[in-house]
Amino acid sequence: MALRGYFFVLVFAAIATSAFSNLSSHYYDYSCPKALSTIKTVVEAAVQKERRMGASLTRLHFHDCFVNGCDGSILLDSTSSIDSEKNSNANFQSARGFEVVDEIKQAVDEACGKPVVSCADILAVAARDSVVALGGPSWKVKLGRRDSTTASRAAADANIPAPFFSLSQLITNFRNHGLDEKDLVVLAGGHSIGYAQCATFRAHIYNDSNIDPDFAKDLKHICPTAGADSNLSPLDSTAAQFDKNYYSNLVQKKGLLHSDQELFNGGSTDELVKQYSYDTEDFYEDFAKSMIRMGNIQPLTGNQGEIRVNCRKVNE
Repeated sequence: MALRGYFFVLVFAAIATSAFSNLSSHYYDYSCPKALSTIKTVVEAAVQKERRMGASLTRLHFHDCFVNGCDGSILLDSTSSIDSEKNSNANFQSARGFEVVDEIKQAVDEACGKPVVSCADILAVAARDSVVALGGPSWKVKLGRRDSTTASRAAADANIPAPFFSLSQLITNFRNHGLDEKDLVVLAGGHSIGYAQCATFRAHIYNDSNIDPDFAKDLKHICPTAGADSNLSPLDSTAAQFDKNYYSNLVQKKGLLHSDQELFNGGSTDELVKQYSYDTEDFYEDFAKSMIRMGNIQPLTGNQGEIRVNCRKVNE
């Protein structure tokens, strides 16, 4: 069993390394030199209009990468042969930003003169530009992903981390995607921006003991024991600004989700949470590195997949 597990790790690493070698931050320099600036312009306008949109676009990239790799599958609508990931537990009636992705795709294709930039790459760049627009760090996005021709609601349900996960479940989930404990804590910092629905944190505020009583009491006004499932609460105290306050909130036992507070609950990740709670520079630097690592999860490259004309459906 141990040898089999070791072999799996070696195979996964070999596949990831091979795929990564085909990605480059200069991928569109010649085929469409205006691609990145065009994406940035649309993202900045969308975030300026509604700051929550930055969190939504970032979340789409996260959820896309955790299903079958960063392949744009989350963008596909349901058809007779596709059970859309938009209908999964993590995305149904909560994932947003699809119209902005459509707008980016149209603008980029016009700038390039034809469909050159994949929807998967659009998600990766839009996530970076959203974080920057909300005051966070920047990084060089590796590009050259191609788009999937299928999607899986079942795979989304099985692979996207759930808000009720324990620390051990979170660690296992991330390891299954080639990411480690540090990546887990760092990428959880994406919850520095955005909101969550009542249904995702109700059990935490009513049943858990590792939560500040006054914080829980305030949340109960937003989230009663029954009903109001879609009522929103910010994921941290400065949800429209990308910063380290997410970690400060965890240290104060004010994590909104059960899975958030698990990162600071007497376990192996406590010290890293403490570090980021007072060191913005370290958090920003590590967040950029982990976003690059996550963006390299099993991308389709070369002749795999396609470059979609419409991000919502496979090419005819």
